[in-house]
Amino acid sequence: MLRRHLWWLAPLAGAALAGGVVAAVSLGGGSSSKAPTSTSRARLKPAAAALAFQSAITAVVRELSPSVVQIQTSQGLGSGVVFDSNGDIVTNNHVVGTSTGPFTVTAGAHSYDASLVGRFAPDDLAIVHVSGAHLVPAAFADSSALEVGDVAIAIGNPLGLRSSVTDGIVSAFRQGVSEGNGVALPLMIQTSAAINPGNSGGALADLQGRVIGIPTLAATDPELGGSAAPGIGFAIPSNLVKDIATQIIRSGHVTNSHRAYLGVEIGDTNGLGVLVQRVTAGGPAAKAGLVSGDVITAVNHQGTATVDDLTSVVSELKPGTTISLSIVTQKGAHKTLRLRLGEFPGGG
Repeated sequence: MLRRHLWWLAPLAGAALAGGVVAAVSLGGGSSSKAPTSTSRARLKPAAAALAFQSAITAVVRELSPSVVQIQTSQGLGSGVVFDSNGDIVTNNHVVGTSTGPFTVTAGAHSYDASLVGRFAPDDLAIVHVSGAHLVPAAFADSSALEVGDVAIAIGNPLGLRSSVTDGIVSAFRQGVSEGNGVALPLMIQTSAAINPGNSGGALADLQGRVIGIPTLAATDPELGGSAAPGIGFAIPSNLVKDIATQIIRSGHVTNSHRAYLGVEIGDTNGLGVLVQRVTAGGPAAKAGLVSGDVITAVNHQGTATVDDLTSVVSELKPGTTISLSIVTQKGAHKTLRLRLGEFPGGG
């Protein structure tokens, strides 16, 4: 399980760096000493399969790019995917941040005002809405049919550069992936397609031009000073996206989160466990006898030294599951409690 090595992508970083990237490319393009002549002939003859693969990727880009938009908030830039023909757009919750709007959505050459429909922070998803625009909805695949090795194509606005495309494969499926901010996703698609700041909320697609996931995270490497680890990105599977987005659009909030719930507010203790700061009255933790000041050190004998550890473990569990909690009380006593998990409230 990956913990403490993953951080959510910051759209602001993409906006700040975009100008520098474009300037560097422009300078480099002017340094060529010789241009191809009209009599130049191709010296290589790619195999038919290679050309077919190239054509497949360009077809995906043509098909899906109109459905991938840029979202501008007071905190920076990110990406979004048009979810339906009514103007609803799905993105990451961390793209919209704490803002309730209005936002600016850019699709092609047009920009529109957008409002927030709703959000569900535990799954890092949000829906914004554009009225009166003829946006092109994307097709969403069945992510349960994905296999490691499937081609994955990321389309978004990394570093503020609109409609950028990278490609790779589905590298793995990971459970309990922590964003490093107290949010953990129950299941993520790991991909080798480059995921950069600003890709958040965009599209990860298959060769049929269908969305298989929403790029959300890039792994960081402590040996690189916390910089992004090349070729290790993460996306929220399309089945989860479809489920949560549909609920938000219908009700303005999530009505069935499918996520386990302890009923506590928690904090870190410098790696010595997770401090229970407050217990929700009538919640699972309160019924099990947990009180403020207790420190949770393990769930089902799996150590929880930090908040990220605890949220990662719990994100893999289902509502209604009975678990054992290892705790240390304020008086230093070691106890094990039995707790039946509830369901995370949909208000998120």
